[in-house]
Amino acid sequence: MGTLLVRDARLLVTMDDARREIADGALFARDGVIEHVGATAELPAACRQADEVIDARDHVVIPGLVNTHHHFYQTLTRVLRPAQDCELFDWLTALYPVWARLTPEMVRVSTLTAMAELLLSGCTTTSDHLYLYPNGARLDDCFEAAEALGMRFHGARGAMSVGRSAGGLPPDSVVESEPEILADTRRLVERWHDPARFAMRRVVVAPCSPFSVSTGLMKDAAALARAFGRADVPGVSLHTHLAENDNDIAYTREKFGCTPAEYAEQLGWVGPDVWHAHCVKLDEAGIALFARTGTGVAHCPGSNMRLASGIAPIRAMRDAGVPVSIAVDGSASNDSGHLLGEARLALLLQRVAHGPVKGPSALTAREVLEIGTHGGARVLGRDDIGALAPGMAADLVGVPLDEIGLAGAGHDPLAALFFCHVPRVSFNVVQGRVLVRDGELTTLDLPRHVARHNALARQLVDGA
Repeated sequence: MGTLLVRDARLLVTMDDARREIADGALFARDGVIEHVGATAELPAACRQADEVIDARDHVVIPGLVNTHHHFYQTLTRVLRPAQDCELFDWLTALYPVWARLTPEMVRVSTLTAMAELLLSGCTTTSDHLYLYPNGARLDDCFEAAEALGMRFHGARGAMSVGRSAGGLPPDSVVESEPEILADTRRLVERWHDPARFAMRRVVVAPCSPFSVSTGLMKDAAALARAFGRADVPGVSLHTHLAENDNDIAYTREKFGCTPAEYAEQLGWVGPDVWHAHCVKLDEAGIALFARTGTGVAHCPGSNMRLASGIAPIRAMRDAGVPVSIAVDGSASNDSGHLLGEARLALLLQRVAHGPVKGPSALTAREVLEIGTHGGARVLGRDDIGALAPGMAADLVGVPLDEIGLAGAGHDPLAALFFCHVPRVSFNVVQGRVLVRDGELTTLDLPRHVARHNALARQLVDGA
């Protein structure tokens, strides 16, 4: 990978332990790892030249954002009319028959599409939750696409095992047997999971939700994930959907006689190796449980608004000490994959939730950046991303300040990223490799790719 020098940034936001914001900032990295961060004028002589030099004048440079929940394949089914005006369960019911026609090519192409959108919106590390595997599709298709594009990727092996005939929500055609699910999950961990620092590929064990898998599978999946841990190596992380809307709460109470948080605790699905998506309806007891156990949350404000699920109590979670991150969720419920845009929604939505008295200070721009960087790293169980400091991965993005929507905001360019219009990303670097330069992807012919993606989307929808 060689050496990288980013210099002359209008503002370099480190998100390090001191939360330094460096005017005229610079960063030097070697082989994908940061060696020096400071003012450009104070660069050591050994850091003044590099194989790759980025002129960051009139840019804000921030740590790469971390996206902790997505469904890449859903980029193929954005804004489908039968599902445009539905709440979660009806939305799923409308879309399951369409998704049952997914092919391996569709999974691979949609992964590239979703990742490209994330990279162009400031994201350097992403998780994805693929929970149905029709027609020979595999999570390997996502990992191979991530390798081709160069993005840091946590692939979540989702699963559904309780179909409609057994009282679940999904049609029987898209569920799998539980022995098959566990065997394939083990195969994927052994094939793709890298527990090392700076790993580009990790596997996550991720049965879809309490309304699509059995209690037995949830317990077996947790045992499987934790069996890979050793004294010097953590096990594999766990992820699922939880407490997303009122129907989700009602289903859990009816089927299991408890709240979703209580159910998670009964299953062993709490702890620093676990994070749950949404948690819109997490109650006070659930928040206390998550804080006490270090259980993480992926906050998906756009999707929660689109499906009218509600507003997650992020302020209360933060105050209690719950690890919170930001995520775009699937691109058929958002219907966007723009992570800077999602962070802006998170900022504004907490202010709405707390009304005119407490609302204006319910969440700040700097907190949102912390959630989108530090928070995402913590939720994914990583100590090597989320900040720009020596010894950390060279994952960073630059946002230009010369756009009309940022005019007049130069006195606080960091806050401008979230209060003003959603900006474009000029450059994006992952592990020292430039994946976006001058606003263009370097590892994907985007116009050609989008044309193929749209052709597959028409094939998928028209066939259904």
